[in-house]
Amino acid sequence: MNVIQQKAPLIELVDVHKSFGGTEVLKGVSMSIRQGETACIIGPSGSGKSTLLRCLNGLIPVDRGTIRVGAFAVEQLRRERDLVPLRHQVSMVFQQYNLFPHRTVLENIMMAPVQVLRESRDEVRTRALELLARVHLTGKEAAYPAQLSGGQQQRVAIARALAMQPAIILFDEVTAALDPEMVSEVLAVIRDLSRDGMTCVLVTHEMRFAEEVADVVFFTDRGTIVESGPPADIFHAPGDLRLRSFLGKVLSRTAA
Repeated sequence: MNVIQQKAPLIELVDVHKSFGGTEVLKGVSMSIRQGETACIIGPSGSGKSTLLRCLNGLIPVDRGTIRVGAFAVEQLRRERDLVPLRHQVSMVFQQYNLFPHRTVLENIMMAPVQVLRESRDEVRTRALELLARVHLTGKEAAYPAQLSGGQQQRVAIARALAMQPAIILFDEVTAALDPEMVSEVLAVIRDLSRDGMTCVLVTHEMRFAEEVADVVFFTDRGTIVESGPPADIFHAPGDLRLRSFLGKVLSRTAA
């Protein structure tokens, strides 16, 4: 786990609420994450984890509450053009890879920095090749997504997110769609990013991985953060009955 130097939070949510129709998904969520930390959000399906992650980079507007990400007041950013600088700082990797099938691996990685940030194509290409080496995909530059395994496609998606040179990277159940043998190769890349000091926020069902890499773990249930703390406390001395029940079920399935 990382040694955290900075005391002020890089990410801070205060009393965040979000409803879809008549269903309240987030019910007053407050949390803070410091620069360089790896934060894991765990909890049962439907507890608001993915919605919370999408609120962090403005993909979903909140109904009330405040979200501070660095210098950005995210809840005040409503127009797409106002969200572009935030998305430069906060990249997101989804469960589905969302790669362009008609573009090569290299083109997929280069598109956003060139087209959105208007960066030099030559500079972006150099960076993209370095990122492919970082995610252990050197030699796949000219391949198309359909020619790659699921784990390789997800690693391309991570490289694409990193190409924006973000301060924060969000991972939304990035191993959920993968075959078990491909999960470890994606987790290895995330582990390296965490160790290098990248601020990472993960929604994950990989409990052992969360215990290994997290600096702080948040347990969500029914739209609230029920318990949070260092992984040693969350996984080995949980205080809340719902957390104990959740871990009992999830870890028993993992052991089986």
